[in-house]
Amino acid sequence: MTEKEKYRQLCAEELSIPIYSRDWWLDCVCGEVGWDVLLCCREGEIEASMPFYSPCKGVIFMPPYTQAMGVWFNPSFEDKSYSKDLYRKQTVCENFIKQLPSSTYFSQSFHYSFTDWLPFYWKGYRQTTRYTYLLSDIENKDVLWKNLNENVRRNIQKARDKYKLEVRKNVDINQFVEITDKTFIRQGLRPYHPDFLKRLIEYSRKRNQGDIWGAYDVDGRLHTAVFVVWQKNNAYYIAGGGDPELRQSGAHALTLWEAINEVSQHSTSFDFEGSMIKGVEHFFRGFGAKQMPYFVVEKGKMSPLKRFQIKIFRLCKW
Repeated sequence: MTEKEKYRQLCAEELSIPIYSRDWWLDCVCGEVGWDVLLCCREGEIEASMPFYSPCKGVIFMPPYTQAMGVWFNPSFEDKSYSKDLYRKQTVCENFIKQLPSSTYFSQSFHYSFTDWLPFYWKGYRQTTRYTYLLSDIENKDVLWKNLNENVRRNIQKARDKYKLEVRKNVDINQFVEITDKTFIRQGLRPYHPDFLKRLIEYSRKRNQGDIWGAYDVDGRLHTAVFVVWQKNNAYYIAGGGDPELRQSGAHALTLWEAINEVSQHSTSFDFEGSMIKGVEHFFRGFGAKQMPYFVVEKGKMSPLKRFQIKIFRLCKW
């Protein structure tokens, strides 16, 4: 059995692996041949794993729509002694660094549960801290509502009462991509990998692990829509967008609120996936979510040629 086959078996059995590091997600956003994984085994069991995406030789990079990958530690190997456990994890990371394919550029975002990047620092890597926002115990709707700030609560009520918006699930994929494209254009940005987004929605729907919620008015106009995926321990806000001409309706707050409440049937927490944009950060924080730092670890530089090769790789694989 190959390392990748062992990892697929692990993903089928282990609930604590974040959704972005699961084999089905990586198959979707990287292609089956675009990713690989390093494993650390002890006594016949996998103690830790490190999946990575290598779209071309010499580059290890983050795939589209994937917030974090990095090193996952099997919780069953945790040592009660903090010092011993820290040493164990550092040793695992040092071994993974030795096993990584030679690369001129490495950039990987680590899940917020990974808190010690020192082994990478010792080997010449650099680090940037980013933030996501996490809502815990989303099953308790009364507490969730109480923890909303006044602006978010007011927008939810405005969308319901003044604009008579109705949130529906299973929004058409093309309609969703169209409205997210409008958001990028309004911000002066190019749409972000719409073909990848479509495929990811299709994958997650087939697995019953993702869907799109949208807010419609009485005339059938779609004000905003959000794409959320989930697994047993967590749900994730992957993408969203709104009609620039209908931004004042409060639809985004209402749509997210309804989506969070519905995915609470599947998950215990909700990850907003974070943003470094001030307005977006303020909006997510308004839901009462807790700020969670995570590391972006890098080494080397990406040449223009490598960037071009990555574009070609993605076009050819799909």
